[in-house]
Amino acid sequence: MSKPLLIAKTIAKNQTIELNLLSDWANRHGCITGATGTGKTVTLQVMAQAFSSIGVPVFMADVKGDLSGMAHAGQLSPKMQQRCEQLAIEEPLWQACPVTFWDVFGKQGHPVRATISDLGPLLLSRMLNLNETQAGVMQLAFKIADDNGLLLLDTKDLRAMLQHLGENASEYQTEYGNISAASIGAIQRGLLAVSEQGGDQFFGEPMLNLDDMLQTDANGKGVINILAADQLLQAPRLYSTFLLWMLSELYEHLPEVGDLDQPKMVFFFDEAHLLFDEAPKILLQKIEQVVRLIRSKGVGVYFVTQNPLDIPDTVLGQLGNRVQHALRAYTPRDQKAVQAAAETFRPNPDIDTAQVIGELGVGEALISFLDEKGRPAIVQRGFILPPASQIGPISMEERQKIIANSIVAGVYEKAVDRDSAYEKLKGRVAASAASHSDVQASSANNGSNDINGWGHSSGQAAPSQALPPQPAPRTQQAPPAPPAPPAPEQEGGIGEALNGMFGNLFGAGNGVRRKDNVAETMVKSAVRTMGSQVGREIIRGVLGSILKKR
Repeated sequence: MSKPLLIAKTIAKNQTIELNLLSDWANRHGCITGATGTGKTVTLQVMAQAFSSIGVPVFMADVKGDLSGMAHAGQLSPKMQQRCEQLAIEEPLWQACPVTFWDVFGKQGHPVRATISDLGPLLLSRMLNLNETQAGVMQLAFKIADDNGLLLLDTKDLRAMLQHLGENASEYQTEYGNISAASIGAIQRGLLAVSEQGGDQFFGEPMLNLDDMLQTDANGKGVINILAADQLLQAPRLYSTFLLWMLSELYEHLPEVGDLDQPKMVFFFDEAHLLFDEAPKILLQKIEQVVRLIRSKGVGVYFVTQNPLDIPDTVLGQLGNRVQHALRAYTPRDQKAVQAAAETFRPNPDIDTAQVIGELGVGEALISFLDEKGRPAIVQRGFILPPASQIGPISMEERQKIIANSIVAGVYEKAVDRDSAYEKLKGRVAASAASHSDVQASSANNGSNDINGWGHSSGQAAPSQALPPQPAPRTQQAPPAPPAPPAPEQEGGIGEALNGMFGNLFGAGNGVRRKDNVAETMVKSAVRTMGSQVGREIIRGVLGSILKKR
C-alpha cells in the first residue's frame, strides 16, 4: 500500500498535511482553486510530482508554459531557501520527472489527433456552439453516414457529408426527418471557424492511443503527460472539448478495477470553468456521469479553476480533496463567493475560514483531504512544499531533445489520410458527371449522324428505319435510392480478424512498451472505427453515442 503523499505543512502547529492513498480512497477526485497568482500552478506541480514518484501516470494541460520545467531538476534559489527556513524543512532532493510532451498543433510536442466519428455529435455540437435544431441535424449526419458505411475521420469528411445531405435532403426526409439548409449552413460556418483555430490538425489519423499515456519509466516513476495548451487556450471550446473527450475516452478505454492501492492515472483539468460555461444540460449530465463513474476505472480527476463556484454543485460534490488558495473580495459578488467557498469546508474551531481565504499569501492555502475513513478532514491552513523539479519553463531546444527521445517519437508525427466519406462521396459525384457527359456525347453523335447520313437538312425524305424501343412515359421521376449499406459482418468478421492478426499490438506489457510504427498505428485506428457484429454502425463512447452506449 502506498504511503501518504506529503503536500503541505502548517506553521502554527508544525504539522504535515498529507494526501491519503488508502485503497478505498485512492481514486477520489479533488479541486485546486484560487485567484490568479496565488500559487495554483506550483500546487499542481507538487501534487503531480508526488503521484509520479509512486508510479502513477499523470496528465495535465500547461496553459502558461510553466510546467515544462518538470522535465528538469530544480535548484535552490533565494525564495526557495526562504520557504525552507520558514517551514523548518530540509532542502528538497532535486530531481526531474519523466515527461512526455503533447501538442494539438504538433509544434511543442507529439501531435494529438482524434477522428470526427470518435468525438461524436454531442461533443461536436458543443464545440461548434450549435443550437438544438442544428445539433439535431448533426445527429442525422452521423446516423446517415453510419447507415451508409461512410467513415467520418476529418473535417473534410464531415463537410462533404453535410454538402451531400444539403443536396439530397428530400431523399432522406421521409426516413430520417427534415434537414434544414439553414442548419447545414450554420454547421459549415462553425466547422470553418474551428478549422482556422486548429481543428484540421486535431481531427484525423493516427488517433491517440491512450495506452501511450499510461506509462512508467525504467525507475518505476509515472510518466507526466504535459499538453502544450497556451495556443490551444485561444480556442476555448476546442480546448475544453478536447480535454472532455480525453476524459470520456479514459472512461471507455479502461476496465473496471474496483479498489486499488493507488490510482492508475491522475487527470488534472486546468481552466475547468471553460468546460462548464454555457454547457447544455444534457452535456452537464454526461460530465457528471463520467466524473462519478470513472473512479471505478482507477482514474482520479482534479479540477483547477479560480473559484469553486465555477464548478456545478453536482460535480463539486464529487470532489473530496480540496486545496483553496486566496480569493480576493473586492466586490459584493466576490464576498459572496468567498463565503460560499468557506462553507464548503469542514469547520476548524481555530480558523475563521471566510476571513482567512482573503488573507492567504502566495503559496499558502486552506487544505482539506479525505481522512482514513473517507471523510473530509478539518480544514487546515498551510504552505505548499517546494517542488523538487524546476519551477518555470525550459528552452525550446531542451523540449525538442526530450520529444526526439520520447517512447512515442515517430508514431504520431505523420498524418494518415485513408479513403473515407470525402473520397467516396466525391467519387460518386465524379462518376455521375462522367456518365452524364457520355450520354450527352452519344446524343450529339446521334444527332450528327441523322443530319449527315439521311440528308434531313436538304429536305430529302429519310428512309424508313426502326427506332430503338423507347421507355414507357412516367408521370413522376422516382428519387434515387440512397447507397446500400455494406452487409453486416458475422461473428469472427474483419474486426475480430484484424484484432487476432495484430493482437500483440494491444497487449498490456509489464515493462516499458515498445514504440508503434506508422503501419501499426494505422491498424489501431482502423480497428477502432470498424464495426464487428454491428458492421455498419460506428459505435461511440458515452459522450459521443447517437442511440446507445458502447
